[in-house]
Amino acid sequence: MNQQIISAVVSEVLAKIKQENLGGSVAAPAVVSRPSKRMGVFDTAEAAAQAARKGQEQLRKKGIATRVEIINLVKSICTEKAEEWGKLEFAETKIGRLDHKIAKLTGIKDIPGIEWLNPYSLSGDNGIMMEEYAPFGVIAAITPVTHSVPTISGNIVSMVAAGNGVVFNAHPGGAGCAADAIAFFNQAIYNKTGIENLVTIIEKPSLDSFNDLCKSSYVDLMCVTGGPAVVNAAMQSGKRAICAGPGNPPVVVDETADLDHAARSIILGGGFDNNLLCIGEKQVFVVDSVHSQFMDAFKRAGAHFLPRENMKKLAGEIFTYKEDGGGCSHPVLNRDYVGADATKLAQVAGTSAPAGTEVLFGDCPGDCPFVEEEQMMPVIPVVRAKNVDEAIELAYQSEHGYRHSAIMHSKNLDNLTKMGQKMDCTLFVKNGASIAGLGMGGHGYANFSIATTTGEGIVTTQTFTRKRRCVMVDSLNIIR
Repeated sequence: MNQQIISAVVSEVLAKIKQENLGGSVAAPAVVSRPSKRMGVFDTAEAAAQAARKGQEQLRKKGIATRVEIINLVKSICTEKAEEWGKLEFAETKIGRLDHKIAKLTGIKDIPGIEWLNPYSLSGDNGIMMEEYAPFGVIAAITPVTHSVPTISGNIVSMVAAGNGVVFNAHPGGAGCAADAIAFFNQAIYNKTGIENLVTIIEKPSLDSFNDLCKSSYVDLMCVTGGPAVVNAAMQSGKRAICAGPGNPPVVVDETADLDHAARSIILGGGFDNNLLCIGEKQVFVVDSVHSQFMDAFKRAGAHFLPRENMKKLAGEIFTYKEDGGGCSHPVLNRDYVGADATKLAQVAGTSAPAGTEVLFGDCPGDCPFVEEEQMMPVIPVVRAKNVDEAIELAYQSEHGYRHSAIMHSKNLDNLTKMGQKMDCTLFVKNGASIAGLGMGGHGYANFSIATTTGEGIVTTQTFTRKRRCVMVDSLNIIR
């Protein structure tokens, strides 16, 4: 998509937004017309957090049925606006693939909501007990540039279904589309329920606004989907934090695998949105006895092979080396290439790839930067291992103990079990694409926040609640 097309798309979308005046066909007729300033969009973190507190107080008074109305409304908006908002996000961030940004928004309808809040009860000789899930209050959500509007939308579904208000500090690289979405959601929620500023955002997010949210008395809980620095800061804020950490998901392919299926699956997962997903396949370890056959299967599936000299040239362009405190150099990713198309990266590597190529791949040693670093590009290094035990060990080392995600292709149950136990990851996908771990081609539910650092895993509505117990002593137990 060239710059002229992007400019045309942006002009068209902005014109639509202006005509709609932030209303929208999915919303009920307006209760009251509001001032022209965009609802939910604030200049400062404290103003945004305070407004979200007031919105959450309104939600509590209206009850659980209103939560259901709101999350159903958000889901329907994401479906209706998927193409428009996908284009806006793509034009602003300039990373990933437009079709997959649209797909992520249409998938918001499948994120679970209020059904995760079923109470737990006991009855016995001493009476009855009921445990229920209560909201925290206001959640400060830090969202990434890789999935700006989808992460915000998924967070709203889970957090509002739990009864919370939310204040967002988006990544500056995707702040414009995020603010547009928040304004639209707020207007629609107000039109439907009369609740104002249930979800808010800082219009120009920064490190200072993040720090202000960490200190705000209006914020009860932090939820971070971002890099290690912001995760560490949130965990030191003094508030409870739910944090998604780094990942570098490896794939192991053993001699029993269906190689053609494995190749197609790796392209599907590792090529999705140009490998911006944290769960996406980042490096592959193949046992020596089927290495050549796998490389041929990868080519048949549509991946484009780069000889070693081109892989080396590409690494030289997208990684730089800086001295750390100990004097040892380490690779640092050039963020300008994150989420770039495979065809563009092939040019950077000094060659070319056919139009429509989704993934580049090449032979690499186990210690090359493509293996060691989470590079978030459709470039898959393939490492030869002597046997499955070595492949699993190399995969374990490359994942760096993040315990995020791992994938294995094998028909040997003992090998699958061995890798699953060794990796100890939040997501372990067997004989499928990584995205099957989020319900896309596999059983399960989705969300864009995967709390690996703090252990909650793929977040649900229940993640954003406090468990409360109520006990009646020696009464209301009707069975003896």
